[in-house]
Amino acid sequence: MYRKPRRILLKFGSGILTRPRANALDDKQFRGLTTDVAQLVRGGCECIIVSSGAVAAGMRVVGLKERPLDLTTGQACAAVGQSKMMHLYASMFAKHQLNVAQLLLTHSDLDSRTRHQNAKNTLRRLLECKNVVPVINENDSVAVEELRFGDNDRLSAEVAVLAEAELLIMLTSVDGLMDHAGKRIPMIADIADAARFVRT
Repeated sequence: MYRKPRRILLKFGSGILTRPRANALDDKQFRGLTTDVAQLVRGGCECIIVSSGAVAAGMRVVGLKERPLDLTTGQACAAVGQSKMMHLYASMFAKHQLNVAQLLLTHSDLDSRTRHQNAKNTLRRLLECKNVVPVINENDSVAVEELRFGDNDRLSAEVAVLAEAELLIMLTSVDGLMDHAGKRIPMIADIADAARFVRT
């Protein structure tokens, strides 16, 4: 028998949140996603978002058409883009009488016992509010490994464990799961099959 999850973590990738080739956040996508999340919250679910998109959101402001290759420029884009992205989340969720809370984390924050517990306590308290949707991103302006290696997939998994989420949903524009050699796997039949390709 299916039981509705009480706490859901949703990971939104940059490709889902931005307009292709425009280096801009996609208002229509944000509207649809925030409406869906608001519906889940009204239905009694506690929702947490791990959101990519800050670097892409800041690129136009910094004057770039292509994703920056150097770390400092990428961090500058993230610093500018994070506030633009959070403003859009806040305005879209406000239409549903919901507020947002921004949490910027690094993997080292979650590796530290004290900071891990502080993050867990903060998330728990925010979810108790019932009218707040926590939006988490890697702290790109200081997290070297995130900008070099790519995305928030690992962070979303770590936060799902931290928050004791019952369901993790990852929305991405990536073509599929890759094997250890970087080759796309055409079909995965079940979780056990997918687990063979997970690296920790």
